[in-house]
Amino acid sequence: MTPALPSLSDVLAAAARIAPYAHRTPVLRSRSLDELAGATLHFKCENLQRVGAFKFRGACNAVFALDAATAARGVVTHSSGNHGAALALAAKVRGIPAHVVVPEGAVASKLAAIEAYGAVIHRCAPTIAAREATAARVQADTGATLVHPYTDPFVIAGQGTATLELLAEAGPLEALVTPVGGGGLISGSAIAAHGLRPGLAVFGAEPEGAADAFESLRRGQRVTDIVPDTICDGLRGTVGEENLAILRAEAVRVLLVSDAETLAAMRLVWSRLKQVIEPSCATALAAVLRYPEHFAGKRVGLILSGGNVDLDALPW
Repeated sequence: MTPALPSLSDVLAAAARIAPYAHRTPVLRSRSLDELAGATLHFKCENLQRVGAFKFRGACNAVFALDAATAARGVVTHSSGNHGAALALAAKVRGIPAHVVVPEGAVASKLAAIEAYGAVIHRCAPTIAAREATAARVQADTGATLVHPYTDPFVIAGQGTATLELLAEAGPLEALVTPVGGGGLISGSAIAAHGLRPGLAVFGAEPEGAADAFESLRRGQRVTDIVPDTICDGLRGTVGEENLAILRAEAVRVLLVSDAETLAAMRLVWSRLKQVIEPSCATALAAVLRYPEHFAGKRVGLILSGGNVDLDALPW
């Protein structure tokens, strides 16, 4: 059985499990962005993953890890978008039911994706408590397995597979940066990175308006009372308790960035790399540009986490 806190072996098992279904996304370079950052940047383009986000890795691993009898009863989750779409697609690929609890105010394009993949949508109030309560009710009514967006150990291990691929293609890196929301991506990334390169510095990029992971590490206890105020809709979730434990164990540092810096970084990726990414994703480059003391002169990996941007909602 997979332990509560996954290890490198779990990430390696996830890589083998999802290989027939997930894309091996490209790693891109840009001389002009290297010059801006004063570093050698390697961008892992998970915006080109199935469903347009890294989330498919974790959802796929969780779905295909289920035994046949359990899988037949379906899966359920709560999600503002990318994880819900990823779980819906993974369930569709395996041929099992999927239920997704979606809070009011979810991004329209992400909601449309969940529906397109055939999941049953259950709406709820826009609070974590409402999401969890509704998911628990659906689980009780259907017998479906809960696949939490970021604390599920199979999800965490699956997210770490992007870093395995990045290190295999880019070679030795000195720093790795990913966005931080609930903590699934940064947790899996840190486990994979340190499992292969113990000395690699791992950083999470978090919006100033949703700084719960930063404050949790600073205060030494999980902070859950921050009301998020950021354009990064994918990073508004509260960091999970299990994820926070991994951040501590792996000595991950969280760097804060403003929405203005994030939007500027997003424009740079669109114009220099010619990649469509969403604001949440751009926090990684924003952090590299804001904190040169951590990255200047180094080989840096950045995970571009997703490309499901709501164009009509952007303030430019």
